[in-house]
Amino acid sequence: MAKSSAITIRDVAQRAGVSIATVSYVLNESAPVSEATRARVLAAAAELGYHPSIIARGLRTRESRTIGYSWHSLPADRRHPILDRFVYSMAEAAEAHGYHILTFVQSPEKKPWAAYERLMLSGRVDGFVLSETNWDDQRIRHLLDAGFPFVAFGRANEGWDFPYIDVDGEDGVYQSVEHLLSLGHHRIGIIAWPETSLSGRHRYNGYMRALESADIPIDPAWIIRAEHTEAAGRQAVHTWLALPPDRRPTAIVAVSDLMAVGAINGMYEAGLRPGQDMAVVGFDDIPMAQYVWPPLTTVRQPISEVGKRAINMLLQIIQGEILAERNVLLKPELIVRESSGGRASSP
Repeated sequence: MAKSSAITIRDVAQRAGVSIATVSYVLNESAPVSEATRARVLAAAAELGYHPSIIARGLRTRESRTIGYSWHSLPADRRHPILDRFVYSMAEAAEAHGYHILTFVQSPEKKPWAAYERLMLSGRVDGFVLSETNWDDQRIRHLLDAGFPFVAFGRANEGWDFPYIDVDGEDGVYQSVEHLLSLGHHRIGIIAWPETSLSGRHRYNGYMRALESADIPIDPAWIIRAEHTEAAGRQAVHTWLALPPDRRPTAIVAVSDLMAVGAINGMYEAGLRPGQDMAVVGFDDIPMAQYVWPPLTTVRQPISEVGKRAINMLLQIIQGEILAERNVLLKPELIVRESSGGRASSP
């Protein structure tokens, strides 16, 4: 007989000739299924030797009142304050409705959906909130196939119909570039993420759209793509300073505050005065943004609202309600401080 560890819900569904969602309904007793279908699913599971974890099945009612959320691995020297605030706002909203957030570690990249499947089949969660989504996100595809409730903070493939809430990164960078244009800058560089980043693509599109709207020809040398590190921002400045004076950017837009802080550090290394000799704008408004020198002009995301609305959307789905909006895009706010050389606003 096959080992249960080698068998997945997909194998059971294929053997029984039903959907993954139907297998989940049978194993969790979470939705009405005909006796014939139920018998077929249980027979297939027995034939394959499939025994999903059923922690506390005897105590389980028709809902766990728990929502799953996975943490992503980060280098030891890096933090993600935006997602920290997102999780806190989710927890507040969930507890207001009598729910709790169960955090877990995401499975390795080859099977990023595996941890979700284990929790789904064990009945320990009623739904999931996903973050840091990307193109061809296997987690989204798996949950869609399983018919299991979830809401994403972020987008994925345009052809996939799933509920999400996101911040309009394109609009945020568009605001940044317009701000720099209003200050008289025409050579504006961007420190962007690699093309494989979907959120990075949205932010990059805002840069391109703003300069094209202003009829400013874009010099390819103004565009630098790099990983999300402080060192990338620092190196970008040195790369631009190696250009002839009439080609180098006079202002910089970074797609994250961490990279913008690196750019400021690179300017100091080169003997420049950030905000005076070269302007810089970040994205995220992380807590340290107002404490670097000069204080960083940046784009603030409405993270608390994102967390609250993600939970409210998910609870509507769990309760079988129709969402008034399945795809929500929130507008960010440009926070002007001294690093762009413009008039400073209150933090």
